[in-house]
Amino acid sequence: MQSAFHRFSELFAQLGLPSDPPSIADFIETHGKLPGNVELADAPFWTPAQAAMLRNEIAEDADWAEVVDRLDVALRAS
Repeated sequence: MQSAFHRFSELFAQLGLPSDPPSIADFIETHGKLPGNVELADAPFWTPAQAAMLRNEIAEDADWAEVVDRLDVALRAS
């Protein structure tokens, strides 16, 4: 079984966030520098539904897990 490749824009749309490149860059700039001791899904800027989606995708190693991991890296590196 092949896993799907999802882009940041698709993940942002799935999370109900603006998904155009400038909005994504602004989100990462605004919410970057996430401390290493904070799990991505526990970051204070997510709604409960967004946090649950992120947590579930990682826990289930679902199709979205790879792009969720990339978002985690981007938010820590910015």
